[in-house]
Amino acid sequence: MPCQSNMAARFVNIDYDTPLILPPNLRDWLPPGHLAHFILDAVEEMDLRHIKVNDRGTGSPQYPPRMLLALLLYCYATGLFSSRRIEQASSDSVPVRMICADTHPDHDTICTFRRENKALLQETFVRVLEMAQALKFLQVGQITVAVDGTKVMAHASKHAAVSYEHAGKTIEQLDLEVKELLVKAEQADSTPLQDGLSIPEEITRRQERKAALQKARAEIEARAQARYALDLAEHEKKLAERAAKKERGERVGGKPPQAPSPEPDPGDQYNFTDPPSRIMKAGSGQHFEQCYNAQAGVEVDSRLIVGERVSQAPNDKQELVPTVAAVAAPVESIAAVLTDSGFYSEAAVRAVEQTPAGQPTGTTVYAAVEKKEHHRTVSDLEKKEEPAAPAPGAPLGEVMKHRLKTAEGKAKYKLRQQTVEPVFGIIKSVMGFRQFLLRGLEKVGLEWQLVCVAYNLKRLHIMNAGQKLAGPA
Repeated sequence: MPCQSNMAARFVNIDYDTPLILPPNLRDWLPPGHLAHFILDAVEEMDLRHIKVNDRGTGSPQYPPRMLLALLLYCYATGLFSSRRIEQASSDSVPVRMICADTHPDHDTICTFRRENKALLQETFVRVLEMAQALKFLQVGQITVAVDGTKVMAHASKHAAVSYEHAGKTIEQLDLEVKELLVKAEQADSTPLQDGLSIPEEITRRQERKAALQKARAEIEARAQARYALDLAEHEKKLAERAAKKERGERVGGKPPQAPSPEPDPGDQYNFTDPPSRIMKAGSGQHFEQCYNAQAGVEVDSRLIVGERVSQAPNDKQELVPTVAAVAAPVESIAAVLTDSGFYSEAAVRAVEQTPAGQPTGTTVYAAVEKKEHHRTVSDLEKKEEPAAPAPGAPLGEVMKHRLKTAEGKAKYKLRQQTVEPVFGIIKSVMGFRQFLLRGLEKVGLEWQLVCVAYNLKRLHIMNAGQKLAGPA
């Protein structure tokens, strides 16, 4: 028989009916090192010059902009992105209720504040980096930045898109149907349509659909022309390089590069819900989604995002220069840029390492020029002598390969994988941000900046071990 204890079990008394006396200070509802305290302190310490308020002073009293900013930053840092869910959290969540000081801004107020304060969010991004520098977590200059991009789903379905070829075929079909309906309207003894349908309405519906498809094709054609201008410049550059090699008597291998075409590809697509978004390879490249290409430059020691932007490009071939240029003003200089093979091009590397006048910028790029398996062979493990430097005037591709084979290059490039990829992992898996809620390139860029500021504050909170902020110097 089981042994029975002589002492009765003791349980915590749960009383649902006796009124509780809560701490009079809302801040005492949370432990001292809580993220909500850290974000409130951070926002209070910031000198924000671009807060937007209603200067007319009409209607109901406004919610303080600093409170709304802290509310958005905390909610994005903890995985609450929808304005309706944030409104609900002001009642359900103790940290959110504390930030709101027991007030309850409605979802329209929250959404409007987020949408109309682009300048404020840009300033906040800079102020957080200044705070990191004041706390000695981020260097002022000569930093190493790892650059990468990640696909984030647009607030639109890929099924709301149409291809250039399919749009053309559908326009032809609509024209035939309109002609058929007009003929039917002239025939007094024609078979009537189903109940609730009329010939004029059906004609109008098809004409509106045709106009939308024509607009889609015109946009795709404009994109094709812009792409053609870039491809043509690259094509002419390659031809000039081949011609220069021939003049020097060097061997020119391979076939001459094929001239680009200004015509749209039949598969080029236009999305009716969020036109600026694009169909892109997602995940491991096994499927396609309607996405934006979210870019980030991460400082390798602090793992803080120091530069961010959003691109419509399905790949990263043209993204290195603008992403490095997006590194915020508190960073005075960049010593090294680490990036993968998807960003590499000779023109991009030269643009980062040299000024337009050909002078060195002081920045060195470490970029893979070819894809390499993560598995290391026995030969990779063996200690090797430093490789011989390439000859003067060697192609940039050879220089870059040598740069990454040196001990210094290997050590630096190894930092890329363990720096920027975990940041994207935290944003997507821990914070839960996998899809934009806003539409249009400008608004999506605003939301990505909000995500990056929230991530930086979350990272600073961890590095500062929950201690109270002293404020930037």
